[in-house]
Amino acid sequence: MTTSIRNSLSLEDTIRAYIALTKPLIVALLVFTCVTTMIVAANGMPEPRILLFTIIGGILSSGGSGALNQYIDREMDGRMMRTARRPIPSGRIAPMNALIFGLALIAWSVLLLGVFVNWLAAGLAFAGAIYYVVIYTLILKRHTVVNIVIGGGAGAMPVLVGWAAVTGTLDPQAFLLFAIVFYWTPPHFWALAIMVNKDYAAVNVPMMPVARGEKVTRLQILYYSIQLVIITLLPGLMLLLPNAPIMLEGVYLVSATLLGVGLIWLSIKLIQVADKPTARVVYKYSSSYLALLFLAMILDRFVMAFIRTLT
Repeated sequence: MTTSIRNSLSLEDTIRAYIALTKPLIVALLVFTCVTTMIVAANGMPEPRILLFTIIGGILSSGGSGALNQYIDREMDGRMMRTARRPIPSGRIAPMNALIFGLALIAWSVLLLGVFVNWLAAGLAFAGAIYYVVIYTLILKRHTVVNIVIGGGAGAMPVLVGWAAVTGTLDPQAFLLFAIVFYWTPPHFWALAIMVNKDYAAVNVPMMPVARGEKVTRLQILYYSIQLVIITLLPGLMLLLPNAPIMLEGVYLVSATLLGVGLIWLSIKLIQVADKPTARVVYKYSSSYLALLFLAMILDRFVMAFIRTLT
């Protein structure tokens, strides 16, 4: 049956299936955080050649990791309503083809980043793929309730790749940006887990709502949201410390404060109104939250640079 489905697909449908295999929305967000970090590290636009090849390498690495994740989770995905239409369980892509495709994307990513950017960036991209595919998907996801907490480091690796691409090293500022994505991950994905709790319970994945219950999960979402907001405001503290490098300034700090207030308010509301529609609101807001926060970083660097030209 699955072979006949694949044989009936047009070239356009096949291409779409392979694009879906890479989880393009996640890829877009990860690459955006990487590019933002490059702008912060360069205090403006990075060298065009470095920017171009880092974007290509980031797309390939993230996309390859997504493909391998779907290869490993293919049986589980087929049993969950949310993921049953993914390319492998729906029969549009053969599992072995997905495996080869994912490995090839990661290999090309490492090669391009190493040759055209630097080998530190290439090594970090490869480490991020191993983190997501092996540490999170194979080990953590199936065996521990803190799978998302520890696994959040995989989604934060593009930040380190971006910083290394520009500077050739890793400074403390890079790890602060890493921490932002790391602490954003639990409240974001736990809100999703509340929405699809029955799916995860059906396949015995110990997400927080399954293993500890939804009440505990809502409290944890608030707890991690508060920590996240505090971390996002640390660049403001750096402005007060003597001889500390200027990382982000007024435009970012105002945006981070407003976005953080919104996140904490919705997290409290999720405790007060314990239902799935509210969890959906938190999930959607947290998605926009990270994108808007990193957009504020870009605006901060360019606006502050423009202001300095006027003074």
